[in-house]
Amino acid sequence: MSSKPRGAKSAKPDYLQRILTARVYDVAVESPLEPARILSRRLGNHVLLKREDQQPVFSFKLRGAYNKMAHLSDAERERGVICASAGNHAQGVALSARRLGCKATVVMPVTTPKLKIDAVRALGGEVVLHGDSYSDAHAHAQTLEADRGLTFVHPFDDPHVIAGQGTVAMEILRQHQGPLDAVFVAIGGGGLVAGVASYIKAVRPEVKVIGVQMNDSDAMLRSVRAGKRITLADVGLFSDGTAVKLVGEETFRIARALVDDYVVVDTDAVCAAIKDVFQDTRSILEPAGAMGVAAIKQYAAEYKAKGQTYVAITCGANMNFDRLRFVAERAEFGEEREALFAVTLPEARGSFKRLCAQIGSRSVTEFNYRISGADEAHVFIGIAIAEAAEAERIERNFVRHGFATVNLTDDELAKEHVRHMVGGRSALAHDERLFRFTFPERPGALMRFLNALHPDWNISLFHYRNQGADHGRILVGLQVPRGDARALRQFLDQLGYSYADESENPAYSLFLR
Repeated sequence: MSSKPRGAKSAKPDYLQRILTARVYDVAVESPLEPARILSRRLGNHVLLKREDQQPVFSFKLRGAYNKMAHLSDAERERGVICASAGNHAQGVALSARRLGCKATVVMPVTTPKLKIDAVRALGGEVVLHGDSYSDAHAHAQTLEADRGLTFVHPFDDPHVIAGQGTVAMEILRQHQGPLDAVFVAIGGGGLVAGVASYIKAVRPEVKVIGVQMNDSDAMLRSVRAGKRITLADVGLFSDGTAVKLVGEETFRIARALVDDYVVVDTDAVCAAIKDVFQDTRSILEPAGAMGVAAIKQYAAEYKAKGQTYVAITCGANMNFDRLRFVAERAEFGEEREALFAVTLPEARGSFKRLCAQIGSRSVTEFNYRISGADEAHVFIGIAIAEAAEAERIERNFVRHGFATVNLTDDELAKEHVRHMVGGRSALAHDERLFRFTFPERPGALMRFLNALHPDWNISLFHYRNQGADHGRILVGLQVPRGDARALRQFLDQLGYSYADESENPAYSLFLR
């Protein structure tokens, strides 16, 4: 978080009038301002969500796009329009073009989610894919603009666009006329925050405008701190709606003058915020849409705020369905509800069970193990925690009981890759049989399984991930002497868990045996 950087300039005096007279409601709706009751109770503050994710294109962007295009001359519209966009502005331009009867060409980064590309095409827009970020797409759009004689509709650095986005703030202040401490606004190129700040500071200057940036796409904050626009070499793509390398000249001028503070959030915090909004609304936001909620949580914690009233603009919901698995997994880290550990234990009978005894009644979210050495074993463990400090206590407890432990909770490599790659072939895994088990997901189920194991059988492979379902699923390698076939059948029958023998599975043969 910055120390409230400000500049000497002020916003143009005509922005209030531009916002009040903006033409947006031919295509946009007045989105609701809804309380986030569950989150509010948890934070001890009144949190309101400005539901721009409920617009016809699931984003605020059509406000600025339509306002700009409605102010074009007939000749400009007849030539056709072009824009560059990571997706949401593109849909706004395409919808506006269809409503105004003109042709729209949209240049989008190749990293744009397919959901947004398909949506633009469905609205009649011609899609051109170019570059890895908005800035790359913008440069190509300018080339096409000159070659084809088109009219450029900028996604953020245009007074009509800024004014259109400013109508979001106009609605907020009309919908909530009581105490309001701060409005949290996600920033990509800066069009939304420039419009919101211009209106709020003109009408209710005591209300803080807090800009929110991703830690890997923070061009506006860096620019404000430097006193000039800074171009980022690269931007993170998780929040594709805010992946901008260079903010607008006009949006920078306004933000530098009017934005009160900035909060920087990371991927895990945004994933947790997506979950928060889902729990309150049963709606799923895209990452950019949840940034304001993530910032409220971080801001309230840093300032120990209680009894405050905050608004988060949920600015978009164009989420690819295949991202949800990643979001659900990383939300636990964002909420500080899961800790990861690498634990070393002696490769001796009973060590694995002794380690599990130290976990006790805690909920295990993941357990990965593959026999690899004759003397030591390395186990990758995920454990549900109630607070961040609990991870350190668990680590100390493991070490106290003789298990060398590394806390991987903040290790990006471990969270994103290693947890899925533990395993491989092992020359030590002789007489191995592989089984998949399904059992009721309740405390003690894992220990029941371990207690039932024959003392002479060694666990050579173990993989478990908590899927959030009623049943847990475990993959286990057991080193069972060939003479113990009858005892193995008895164990499986008496255990009472559903299982499948995967010893002849081709994937097992190719990658693990």
